[in-house]
Parts: sequence; C-alpha cells; structure tokens
Amino acid sequence: MELFTISDFASNVFLSFLNGSIYLIFRLVYIGILGWFFQYRIFELNHTWFYWISLLILEDLCYFILHWTDHNSRLFWAVHVTHHSSQKFNFSVGFRSSVFEPLYRFLFFIPLALFGFGILDIMLVYSATQIWGILVHTQLINKLGILELFLTTPSHHRVHHGSNERYLDKNMGMLFIFWDRIFGTFQPERVDDPVKYGLTTNLTTENPAHVIFHEWKAIIADVKRAHGFRNKFMYIFGPPGWSHDGSTQTSKQLQQKIKD
Repeated sequence: MELFTISDFASNVFLSFLNGSIYLIFRLVYIGILGWFFQYRIFELNHTWFYWISLLILEDLCYFILHWTDHNSRLFWAVHVTHHSSQKFNFSVGFRSSVFEPLYRFLFFIPLALFGFGILDIMLVYSATQIWGILVHTQLINKLGILELFLTTPSHHRVHHGSNERYLDKNMGMLFIFWDRIFGTFQPERVDDPVKYGLTTNLTTENPAHVIFHEWKAIIADVKRAHGFRNKFMYIFGPPGWSHDGSTQTSKQLQQKIKD
C-alpha cells in the first residue's frame, strides 16, 4: 500500500498555499461582513463555559451545512473537488485545500454572528476544529472504540474520501459525526468494501490548473450542450453527476442499486 508520493505531496502543499493566500487577502472582508451582522445579534452572550461549548457545537453544524452544500451543488463541488482529487490518503491530503472556498465559507457562519458569538471567537474555534480535520487524514489509525459514536475519526473520514459508490457523499462532519447520523449521511467503514481513494473518474495529471479548474470546464461544456433553461440550471446548481439524459448519475442514484 503506497501511502505517499512526492508529486501528490507537492500538489497538496501548493493547493494549501493558494487557499491560504486567498484567505489572508480576503480576511478583512470576511471579518467586516460578519462584524456587520454581529451588530444585529439576537443575543448578548457572556464568555462562560456554556458560550464556548455552544459555539463549538454550532460552528461544527455550520461547517456540516457548508460541507453538505459542497457535495450536493455542482457549482460548489467544482471548488471542493480539489480536496477529493488525490488518490492517496495521508496527513498532507488534509492540506489539499478547496482553493476558492474562503471566498464563500464565511456566509455559512453568519448565523453564529447573529446569535451573538464574537467574530474572532468564531475564527478561533473554526481553526481549532480544522486541526482535527487535518489529523483524521490517515490510514495508520484503526477504529477508536466508543469515540466512533460521536467524533469524526480517521475511519469515518476514510469513508468520506472513498470513491466507492457506497461511500459517496458520506461522513461530512468536521469534528462531530453525530450530524451525519442525524441527517442520514453516515456510513461506517466496511471490511468487505475497502476504500478506493479519489474521484469516480480520477485525474491523470497533477497539473495545478487542471486540478483546480477541471470541473469548471466540464460544467461549461455541459451547459453549452444542454437545451432549455432547466437543464442548464441543473448542470450548474444540481447535484454532481446529474444529467438530463441519464448518461451520468448522482451519488444517490448510484447508491439506490446497492444491496447490503
């Protein structure tokens, strides 16, 4: 089992650099917009243990909604797909960032500002949970007993990176796995279905431009060949894999054929 290659590692580092650069450039806008909503906050909250626990849980829920959107709308998937495009699974893949996500990620945290959570506090908690999100990118840790019930573990996240039909669009929590259990996107890792990492159709090059923009190119091609407003709309905003003629299928359509 080859866990690591130099080319994959280099691609992961470069994509992380691009993501971080966009985030640093955009951070003042991010803070300013969230700060504007914060002035209209519904609650006045004190920095007690309840404040921090509530922020941790609600921030993870907001991330789950963001992540679910990334997987269920092709427009957002075109950004997020870079993170799933590696056929390896190791700590460096945790840095294989969705390059343009910082341009819209903050929108999903607006409810936290309206609920009275401080902007810097939101950023701090997100950064802390993101560290956990990086650490679960490993094949070297097996299942973690009782922690599997409520935390996103390496086993759960291996499933998330699987291209097996059973594993598509599953286990989308960053820190807590109970969101997936609640919303019906949970799937345990199975011994009889070893994880195949990557995409359903894997990339054949680590060329950064292709890795970042290949799905955008595919969307443009599909929209050009589609007839009618609805079909064009669905090729942009519908779930990945949707097609007007059944030539490709969504993850839900593929999973309907699976018999446990």
